[in-house]
Amino acid sequence: MASIPCTTHLLFTSKPQISPSNPPIFTSQFLGIPRKLSWSTPTRLGPSNGSRATCWFRFGNRGVDAEGAGIYGSQTRDDFDRDDVEQYFNYMGMLAVEGTYDKMEALLSQNIHPVDILLMMAASEGDQPKIEELLRAGASYTVKDADGRTALERAANDEIKDLILNFSTQKA
Repeated sequence: MASIPCTTHLLFTSKPQISPSNPPIFTSQFLGIPRKLSWSTPTRLGPSNGSRATCWFRFGNRGVDAEGAGIYGSQTRDDFDRDDVEQYFNYMGMLAVEGTYDKMEALLSQNIHPVDILLMMAASEGDQPKIEELLRAGASYTVKDADGRTALERAANDEIKDLILNFSTQKA
């Protein structure tokens, strides 16, 4: 479980209600409404001695895993787009190596789905966590690039090839 320390103090001010036709008036310094201390008394909810409270939050089904919380691994094919390809291209340092976006643009111009392009890039870089994420999202390792190579053929090493094949076998 994740813990987040927090201190909570809520201040409410209102004019006492005299009749039902006279609704309470709330004031706020943030909104620029002047505080009328003559008729309002701040009320403090929570610990009045300034103590801190530790709040516990459960993320996901079991409390700590990113996948269960919907942060990682919950994407589908259509959740990936051109921007994801460009960000990954930059993140992996491919732009620094290539010097241009030409290879990325060539893949994008072939009407290959972005998730499949990302799988090709991740396979050529040997990025295991990304490959697993993309395969869970529905990426296809059989899609071919302009040179006729699939993600499997672009794989950095045999371990990556086995990862792709074994994941695909488990999914079937």
